[in-house]
Amino acid sequence: MPAGIGTGEGLSLKVLIVTDAWAPQVNGVVRTLEILGQDLRALGHEVRYATPQGRFTLPLPTYSEIRLAIFPRGDLEREIREYAPDAIHIATEGTLGMSARALCLKYHIPFTTSFHTRFPEYVRARFPFIGEEPVYRFLRWFHQPATAMMVATPSLKRELESRGFRNARIWSRGVDTDQFRPLPGAALPFPKPIWLYVGRVAVEKNIEAFLKLKLDGTKVVVGDGPARPTLERAYPAARFLGQKTGEALVSAYAASDVFVFPSRTDTFGLVILEALACGTPVAAYPVQGPKDVIDGATVAALDDDLERACREALAIPREAARSFAVSRSWRFCTQQFLSNLAVESEV
Repeated sequence: MPAGIGTGEGLSLKVLIVTDAWAPQVNGVVRTLEILGQDLRALGHEVRYATPQGRFTLPLPTYSEIRLAIFPRGDLEREIREYAPDAIHIATEGTLGMSARALCLKYHIPFTTSFHTRFPEYVRARFPFIGEEPVYRFLRWFHQPATAMMVATPSLKRELESRGFRNARIWSRGVDTDQFRPLPGAALPFPKPIWLYVGRVAVEKNIEAFLKLKLDGTKVVVGDGPARPTLERAYPAARFLGQKTGEALVSAYAASDVFVFPSRTDTFGLVILEALACGTPVAAYPVQGPKDVIDGATVAALDDDLERACREALAIPREAARSFAVSRSWRFCTQQFLSNLAVESEV
């Protein structure tokens, strides 16, 4: 029988992570999986990723930045045989995830999955004529055979359980507070206050709710995606800076006065923790993702009136935002992941 492996102390495992989301995509799922691999290696484990890179792919309809591997099962089976992992984690429900699931079931290999994205809500945002329940039915089917379906927050776990999911376990998210940090003197060449959004520029992110707000200063959007051309034309006063990574991203966070998170559908919101780590307070709706990240701390203004939340967030001390983020480490999250994994036997 598969067994959880605690925190992995004293063990050395070979872990295969199967994901349809990978570079050059820049999003919370990719960042989470990259950091997970780094931290697992730091704990002495071996990690390999099975991703769309190096495979024949086609763009996802309505979202060309995401490319799906076409008929990857044969190559994936060879990879699994060659690598002989102790544990397989299927991170996404795309073509690679489907192939890995089928292979694990065929060969009776225990595996875990994770629920990163609210696909029912995303599908409805793009195709309003498709109901949410058929998508949830598919997701229940996909995740049901896993020994654990990892979710980021207790409230998401409760919600999914109310929808018939029976194997949800917590794998929370953290932030690298060495990378994401205050930068004294960081500045953007725009009138202040600066209101920042970071993330995919896509319809499900509800960015237009942010751009419509009547706020002094400058609204700044960092990121790229299919909705960017339309939003740039509709809101010429906003500054669209495109995708940023590394120190350029840290500088954008640190130079801004308030980080605005308009999404109502994110399961967590890793960018919220990144902004707080840079000392930037947050304004958001009082919905699942932001509420779970903030957990009642006075480092964000959560209000159904997003404009009011933005104004209230301006008064939050930057030192408080940074202090809150420092208490959310990635190592704790990695140990949760390890404790949820299924392996053939104890090593």
